[in-house]
Amino acid sequence: MDAATMKRQFLEYIEIERGRAVKTVENYDHYLTRFMEWGQIKGLGDITEEKIREFRLWLNRQQGTAGGAMKRRTQNYYLIAIRAFLKFLRKRGMESISPERIELAKLPERSLDLITDAELGRLLKAAEGTDQRHLRDKAMLELLFSTGLRVSELCALNSDIDLSRDEVSVRGKGDKVRVVFLSPSAKDAVARYLKARKDMEEALFVNILTVGKNSKKAPTRLTPRSVERMIKTYAAKAGITKKVTPHVLRHSFATDLLSNGADLRSVQALLGHASINTTQIYTHVTDAHLREVHKKFHGKNR
Repeated sequence: MDAATMKRQFLEYIEIERGRAVKTVENYDHYLTRFMEWGQIKGLGDITEEKIREFRLWLNRQQGTAGGAMKRRTQNYYLIAIRAFLKFLRKRGMESISPERIELAKLPERSLDLITDAELGRLLKAAEGTDQRHLRDKAMLELLFSTGLRVSELCALNSDIDLSRDEVSVRGKGDKVRVVFLSPSAKDAVARYLKARKDMEEALFVNILTVGKNSKKAPTRLTPRSVERMIKTYAAKAGITKKVTPHVLRHSFATDLLSNGADLRSVQALLGHASINTTQIYTHVTDAHLREVHKKFHGKNR
């Protein structure tokens, strides 16, 4: 069977039947194409354990985007794509090597970029102001911390948001819908921003156009990159020297919940993680809590 044809069918399958995002499909296409071109894969019989082993060795010797060797996490992306392709072939009754034979490289434990409660407070205060730009930025910061939204999910919100409720439905990765909750301060910040809006754009967060040459242009939906730049600016203004991104606020949301007694499964649902394994990067918070429990309650009768 022609490998290129099956690859196309696989990409169509994950997009249509599995509902994967277009970007994910593009990434899988890139990883599989690179593997097939490197290994001169024409038919499915050309995909062997030996060829995959040699490909792993080749990847390990490639230069990464930031210089140095390619990161193991990036190498794993290639292996995940190949493994998913082999599973698809099995599902279609095609002869192929077992996808379970492909083991991913072990990764060092992921470290979290976190800011302290004091730094978070300074960051939120840095966006105080009464003009539309400051009101918008304050609303974004409050929403990110209140809901734990991904930056892409924040940018996808529309201005018909119902502030009479404490919850909002968002569509996250894999087109999955989940409910996130608004704190009183987040609701207040969004309400003040919407009151200052004069345009009729559908998007909740739009770029602020300056008067003059842009006066006849309609504002457009903010991009994730714009939000990242905005947060970087306020972090510097707040005197925070470490790197602050929208994802850092997502981390702050999760660690705040866990340190106040929330269970990992609930945080998984609120973050929209498909697997509990992803949420377990935050176990250092619960570990600290367990240490306090042990210290407080263990061995008191001895």
